Amino acid sequence: QVQLVESGGGLVQAGGSLRLSCAVSRSIFRLDTMAWYRQAPGKQRELVAAIIPGGSTNYVDSVKGRFTISRDNPKNTWYLQMNSLKPEDTAVYYCNLKSLTVNYWGQGTQVTVSS
Repeated sequence: QVQLVESGGGLVQAGGSLRLSCAVSRSIFRLDTMAWYRQAPGKQRELVAAIIPGGSTNYVDSVKGRFTISRDNPKNTWYLQMNSLKPEDTAVYYCNLKSLTVNYWGQGTQVTVSS
């Protein structure tokens, strides 16, 4: 059973920073996609950032230039560095690992940005 364990959420003032971590219980494979999603109250879950096979990264427009996704393969972990946080970034953040056709999810971590 593949497990993803997230950490790093919390409460921060607007303009502040947080770093989320997601550790997976197995090695990261070459064809895996690692991603972060978020879901705000009353809204659909949205893709925030992803590292696709080959190492390229993708971001939703609203976080470009502020958030950075990265990975540490020896630690089986990936991160989301969030800078210049805004109140509209408030959401539950979920890490996701897509391995071929199977999706694995973390438990979610709350990020709250106060104005």
